[in-house]
Amino acid sequence: MRGGTSKGTFFRRRDLPLPAREPGPVRDAFLLRVVGSPDPYGNHIDGMGGATSSTSKTVILDASDSPDHDVDYLFGQVSIDQAFVDWSGNCGNLSAAVGPAAIRMGLVDATRVPRNGTAEVRIHQCNIDKTIVAHVPMADGEPVETGDFELDGVTFPAAEIRLDFVDPADSEGGSLFPTGRLVDELEVPGVGTFRATLINAGIPTIFLEAEAVGCTGTELRPAINGDPVALARFESIRAHGAVAMGLIDDISQAAARQHTPKVAFVAPPSAYTSASGREVAAGEIDLLARALSMGLLHHAMMGTAAVALATAVAIPGTLPNLAAGGGERDSVCFGHPSGTLRVGADAVFGDGAWMVRRVSMSRSARRLMEGAVLVPREALEPT
Repeated sequence: MRGGTSKGTFFRRRDLPLPAREPGPVRDAFLLRVVGSPDPYGNHIDGMGGATSSTSKTVILDASDSPDHDVDYLFGQVSIDQAFVDWSGNCGNLSAAVGPAAIRMGLVDATRVPRNGTAEVRIHQCNIDKTIVAHVPMADGEPVETGDFELDGVTFPAAEIRLDFVDPADSEGGSLFPTGRLVDELEVPGVGTFRATLINAGIPTIFLEAEAVGCTGTELRPAINGDPVALARFESIRAHGAVAMGLIDDISQAAARQHTPKVAFVAPPSAYTSASGREVAAGEIDLLARALSMGLLHHAMMGTAAVALATAVAIPGTLPNLAAGGGERDSVCFGHPSGTLRVGADAVFGDGAWMVRRVSMSRSARRLMEGAVLVPREALEPT
């Protein structure tokens, strides 16, 4: 399925081979083989992946035992060139596909799914133990896929799916701002010291000022991904930021945790040409934002990083908030490499701390195929 600006293989848990239904090396080995990893050629020729961070993904769904949820959603970010699956975070883009997939798989109680109208699917995001509510349009008992909603970074228009990320602060980091500060001085030996906003919302994210890392905020993928020095610098920043956020104990552990945290850089609004050739005017956005995923600049914006960005913009004094002009805000429209995206955030201050109650955005989703994926039997026998 495509969900937002990502795509991945979706499995109903009970349809997996029996040894792959539980966490562990067998499940990981099976999913790696499904995607076609590890692939030293970086092409995923022998699997279902697309050899980018946005297309090397997998999802396992199951009916939820919780009375407050309809479906359990587990996301795996599959490494392209290494033999591991990162289960440390969510995929906000693929979250848009979970609701319609769960309905079609029969995982949502039929009494909660209207024949026409909107189905409200309560998703338990198992990686980070959070709730996402998907508002799925229905017609004649089926999720609607086609429509006129356009999402920058997706080629064709589709039906709009609104997602509400409820209380999205990542519990792993302990608080919305793990260091207790809105802006930190992040020291990265051999690279420099950078002002950074370290936030746990949607996904742990490190926000930097574009100018401080030698960027303008208008960069497209080739400008960053074709520069190995810049990529190494960002990875070093990410590793030291992960330590500062308490996600790892030592920078040596960052290589085994590629999916989180994300590192992003922001700048005040400026006109630029998107990857599709669209001219984005400075007046139609509040700020510029670029983010890296799995070591490379993302072609648009990860959904979870958009949650983090909207949360940060809503809180006066963070670097994204300052880049957007400061002050209190309940929504933001930002420019990314593929165009623009608007996200709303309900952040409040109480008891001496900030909290975010809900972040909302619209995405779309579509089935790309249904059927059986063929995997060699030895994939279930990892060495």
